[in-house]
Amino acid sequence: MQNPRLHCALRTNTTNEREMVAMSNNEWLDDDNDFEDDDNNSYSDSDLVKKLRRAARANEKRAKELEAELVGLRTEQRKNIVKSVLESKGVRPSIAKYIPEDVSTAEGIDAWLADNAEDFGITLGQPKQEADLATLRQIDAVTTNAVSPAGVDDLMLRLNQAESAEEIEKLIFGS
Repeated sequence: MQNPRLHCALRTNTTNEREMVAMSNNEWLDDDNDFEDDDNNSYSDSDLVKKLRRAARANEKRAKELEAELVGLRTEQRKNIVKSVLESKGVRPSIAKYIPEDVSTAEGIDAWLADNAEDFGITLGQPKQEADLATLRQIDAVTTNAVSPAGVDDLMLRLNQAESAEEIEKLIFGS
């Protein structure tokens, strides 16, 4: 079987003997580096391949940017979770720097605190209950103008002893 890349030629040497010479018909076997991106190179990439490579580089760059942004967001989210759990437990925020990086969920932080509370001199109790300020304001507004129970008996006594409608109006409206 004959190698398709080689063809044979007959040539006559100086002694008039015929000899068979194998010759390559591959033009790409030259000393030039065909893999360089050289505009003068006759074997340079087509425009489509150049565009695809440019798009691939842009996609790789965008992927790296998104990955960096994701890492930043995860770090910030972990900080917020750690801060909120420590505040809810009534623990000093400075303890956050000792919590391992792989502990990032609220449940994991709770478990870590329970395991290490004694080492930091922390006593974990019930979570702090924050009062609802709007509810407290409503209670305060209602109680400031309210009549105390001791004054109710006195008011009923005055109403019963009132002799005219004017006295009753004065008791009710306060004028």
